[in-house]
Amino acid sequence: MRVYYIWSMVVAGSIFAACSISYKLEGGSINYDMTKTIHISEFPNRTPNYPLLTQVFDLALRKRFIEQTRLKEVSGNADIEIEGEITGYQLTGQAVKGDDFASETRLTVSIRVHYINNKEANKDVDQTFSAFRQFSSSSPLESVEGQLIEEIVNEIVDMIYNATVANW
Repeated sequence: MRVYYIWSMVVAGSIFAACSISYKLEGGSINYDMTKTIHISEFPNRTPNYPLLTQVFDLALRKRFIEQTRLKEVSGNADIEIEGEITGYQLTGQAVKGDDFASETRLTVSIRVHYINNKEANKDVDQTFSAFRQFSSSSPLESVEGQLIEEIVNEIVDMIYNATVANW
């Protein structure tokens, strides 16, 4: 009986070892043998709205690339360069009621990104990313804007990261 128990433990251990799943989400398509540095330029806000948008976006983008990759941020001549601009900040009425007033408002932010990989050909990305959030039109924009911007920026940063280095 003891031999059967030992034998079943060896077989079970072998099965678990053979069936292990391994995956890596950090910097999915980055070849760290060639690519070691990154430069992220400030993204100027080309809209007249929400002056803090540049700082909120730049901080979120830097944080994502520095925390989720092994790239070192440098001030110039980097293996990867990211630059762009905030091109859109738009409020539009949604869910128009019978009295012709919108019960909800949609805030949309658009950011143009130019991603340059100086080490690997055909990895560059030149794209505009947009995200939106809706809020009740009865709420003043000033009371919800900061939270909405944070959520929108995080979604756009996810899209940029996935389109450039995560290779999704």
